[in-house]
Amino acid sequence: MPETAGEVSRTIDRRMALAREWDELVEEVRKLDDFKDFLRPPRLEMLLPAAADGPVVIVNVSRWRCDALVVRTSGVEVVNLPSLTLRAVVGQTNEYLRVLQEVDQATYILHQARRRYDDGDRSLDSIRRYTAAKQSWQRAAGERDRTLTTTLRWLWDQIAEPVLACLGFVATPADGAWPRMWWCPTGPLTLMPLHAAGYHDPTDTPAGRTVLDRVVSSYTPTLRALLEARRPLGSPPAEARMLVVALADTPDEVPLAAVKRERDVLVSHFSPRTTLLEGAMATAAVRDELARHRWAHFSCHGSQNMADPSQGGLRLHDGSTLSIAEISARQHDGEFAFLSACMTAVGGVDLPDEVITLTAALHYTGYRQVIGTLWSVYDDTAADVAELVYDDLMSDGTFAPARSAHALHGALRHLRDVRGLPASAWSPFTHTGP
Repeated sequence: MPETAGEVSRTIDRRMALAREWDELVEEVRKLDDFKDFLRPPRLEMLLPAAADGPVVIVNVSRWRCDALVVRTSGVEVVNLPSLTLRAVVGQTNEYLRVLQEVDQATYILHQARRRYDDGDRSLDSIRRYTAAKQSWQRAAGERDRTLTTTLRWLWDQIAEPVLACLGFVATPADGAWPRMWWCPTGPLTLMPLHAAGYHDPTDTPAGRTVLDRVVSSYTPTLRALLEARRPLGSPPAEARMLVVALADTPDEVPLAAVKRERDVLVSHFSPRTTLLEGAMATAAVRDELARHRWAHFSCHGSQNMADPSQGGLRLHDGSTLSIAEISARQHDGEFAFLSACMTAVGGVDLPDEVITLTAALHYTGYRQVIGTLWSVYDDTAADVAELVYDDLMSDGTFAPARSAHALHGALRHLRDVRGLPASAWSPFTHTGP
């Protein structure tokens, strides 16, 4: 029944009383030590120390204007990006995601056709299916590479070059002293490989017009997250161990032949300090062991639900998913995680600013250094990256995860310059953390 005038008046009075009580309680909390900014936006001077080891670049994208906010310990400088528009960013992102999805679909169809043939169906129809699937995959991969080349050049022209010019990073360091910087993209740019922006074709002139040739890039979801990641870790365990989750064959998934090579690299570096979960062992035990280990390496299938990103995660042997939501519900005292799986650093399309990714989830919940991927990766390339990164981090005989960003940067340059691999192979790999 409708409320009477007296009931409405009493309801209003009650709500006003509760609001006053809330304000009074908040003021009481703010009188406590270390709580003076309780429920207030952080003050700028509290966030500037996030740039202590290098500038943080927040790329703002909106329908009104687009800018890069260059955060240094001394303050914030605005770099106007006059030709960048939200519409252009959305268009580039949609095209980029479309071709990546088409490659994923073509890969799965090719795997199904090949498995049918390998299982003994040598009929003419089976051979035709496999041939058509292979041709479709080749077309999709070619379109992906062409689109990625265009996208990386566009990111350089529109964002990276003016930002690096402002920072004075205008050439490859001659002395090998690579400067650090952190990208903090917003909106649809959270789905894009800013760290790989540039002209990477050897025929492109002048040379060196790439982010990879000028700085060591990392990502951070927020300035606060970067500050938090620099806090000292708790007391180390008596014997730090590496959790290795290795799934070469997951039911209903494409086999990952190179996982065994990754596993062997990890075991050779960390044995006997290795907790190895592979095959049927990599089920519920993974969830429990992750909380007990300061270091973790996942070599398996990853997935992302672009419409509901919290449900994305790592595929386990029993068909379940170690989801972003699950990881976010726990706290970890971790130092390093390597997610050698697909789409572990890509979020959703509806709320891109929320940065709902597996990489961010591990980072937010306590893992300081996290290496992840923006989209599907070749498993042999993932093994190459892992081998190069761990060889670097173990170069002096002890594990040095604080060098993770430099190690990944060196690995990506090696794959591009020495191995001659296209950007689609190496550019998905990202570093998040200090």
